[in-house]
Amino acid sequence: MTPKQALDFIGGLSEPSKMPCFGFSIPAWLCKTGAKLRNAENTVCSKCYALKGRYAFPNVKNALLRRFNGIKKKLWVDAMVVAISSHEASGFFRWHDSGDIQSVAHLKKICEIAKRLPNVKFWLPTREYSFVSKYVKQYGPIPDNLTIRLSALLVNGQPPVSIAKRLNCVTSGVSDTGFTCPSSTQGNKCLTCRACWDKNVANVNYKTH
Repeated sequence: MTPKQALDFIGGLSEPSKMPCFGFSIPAWLCKTGAKLRNAENTVCSKCYALKGRYAFPNVKNALLRRFNGIKKKLWVDAMVVAISSHEASGFFRWHDSGDIQSVAHLKKICEIAKRLPNVKFWLPTREYSFVSKYVKQYGPIPDNLTIRLSALLVNGQPPVSIAKRLNCVTSGVSDTGFTCPSSTQGNKCLTCRACWDKNVANVNYKTH
């Protein structure tokens, strides 16, 4: 499979303007836990950025759906490995600037991609704690180069530290004060910061947006 064929097969990679690398995004309106949180007050999903702005443009929504529909294809893992290895030179990759993992099978594929690309550091934020727990129970530890951050469910709420420690994951939160992500002070960009990809950073706190 050529790099172009791989990109066509997966529906393309996303290019979040904030990130120092490519990502892979799917529709936020198809999130499992997020769909429940979206209608609840003070949750991190109640003002989901991935349901507005450029994410609401028809061409972007179509691209998100193309990527989503490709996940279950037999050669999706192979195509993702080719696409990332041939297009991402930074050594970093972000999963789901829009959307979230859909199942244990989906997470298993993401872990397989990480195993096959050991020189790339992957970051996966998720609110699907149960999928991560079931994966670890069935298949063992998360690959060392995949940093899974279990996200807090409420704005100014406590991140799920105990669950994360049990699964050898880390956490993130959203708050009005005490945020540790520096992007809001540097043009809404990561620039040289790579804390989200670093398993030694136990929690990253993002500013409310």
